[in-house]
Amino acid sequence: MGATRRQALLIATRKGAFILRSDAKRRQWSLSRPIFLGHIVNHLVQDPRDPKLLLMACKTGHLGPTVFRSTDRGRTWQESARPPAFSRAPAGGKGRTVNHVFWLTPGHASEPGVWYAGSSPQGLFRSADGGASWEGVAGFNGNPMLEAWTGGEKDGTPDGPKLHSINIDPRDPAHLYLGCSSGGVFESVDMGRSWTPLNRGCAADFLPVKDPEYGHDPHCIRLHPLLPDRLYQQNHCGIYRMERPEGRWVRIGDNMPKKVGDIGFPIVLHPRDPDTAWVFPMDGTAVWPRTSPDGRPAVYGTRDGGRRWRRLDKGFPQRDAWFTVFRQAMTCDDRPKVGLYLGTTAGEVWGSANEGGSWTCLARHLPEIYALETAAW
Repeated sequence: MGATRRQALLIATRKGAFILRSDAKRRQWSLSRPIFLGHIVNHLVQDPRDPKLLLMACKTGHLGPTVFRSTDRGRTWQESARPPAFSRAPAGGKGRTVNHVFWLTPGHASEPGVWYAGSSPQGLFRSADGGASWEGVAGFNGNPMLEAWTGGEKDGTPDGPKLHSINIDPRDPAHLYLGCSSGGVFESVDMGRSWTPLNRGCAADFLPVKDPEYGHDPHCIRLHPLLPDRLYQQNHCGIYRMERPEGRWVRIGDNMPKKVGDIGFPIVLHPRDPDTAWVFPMDGTAVWPRTSPDGRPAVYGTRDGGRRWRRLDKGFPQRDAWFTVFRQAMTCDDRPKVGLYLGTTAGEVWGSANEGGSWTCLARHLPEIYALETAAW
């Protein structure tokens, strides 16, 4: 990937979206004016198959949950003609209503125009026309096991239960993974027509049953694009890795420093090295503060698949900094020296141009940051 290309960060916040653009060396950054100021924006994503296309998962004041799309890199926007919505319930049945669209994933490289969306409550939707219209994936949304998998209305996830972390096997567009909080990790090998829980080996300390088949709380799941049989997961109960042929999650977070723990929301993978991953640990004590342990923010990185972890905190405040970073608010670029980026709920964007070796605050005073994605510009 050329080092002369400009980098951009797509920032989704509680009060609108922003685009942060860099020079070619990622030293100087400039912030756009707000986009849809005041709207709740949960995710803003560029299409790698058509870089001019951006999709935004948005909840507007009077129109409710929807998706906006831009075909000119964010200069103009159009609302989807048919946003994600659940099918009407049969007569006498109890229907569901999308509260907000939470997650967006571009489809397989062989399927231009295909996108997937995850919602709250947990629903999976597919677009075949670049986000202009959406259809529910009946194999998930209408699955007779859905309520048992996700807990239905008993789910107590703050701000509503969510379907997230939609991953597509780069070798096969029919092979999908997703995460539900609550619910767990699920896999489909037939384009979403059927689903199987994939949670063996993962702890669920909040449940009375040991090693349950479902009911887990994954926070973020990533599939490595160059080694698609390797999955990583930041879970409510630790950091895990799975070699898919083995089919069992291994808790690599046990190798984190005990005083820091292995609780957090995001996990980010090196785009070319399947053994390298980064996490942002947060306080996972019984009261669940979800802030940097001891007020000392740090990224932790592994170069050997989770056997060892290294603290990466140069440039971050060394005390009294209680960062919270949501599951979609940490990402990386694909430069030869990978850039890492994270956004905090206090409205700060931090970046590292040397794979976490040192950090600089790139923007501050933004609204609460929900998601951060890199984009080619």
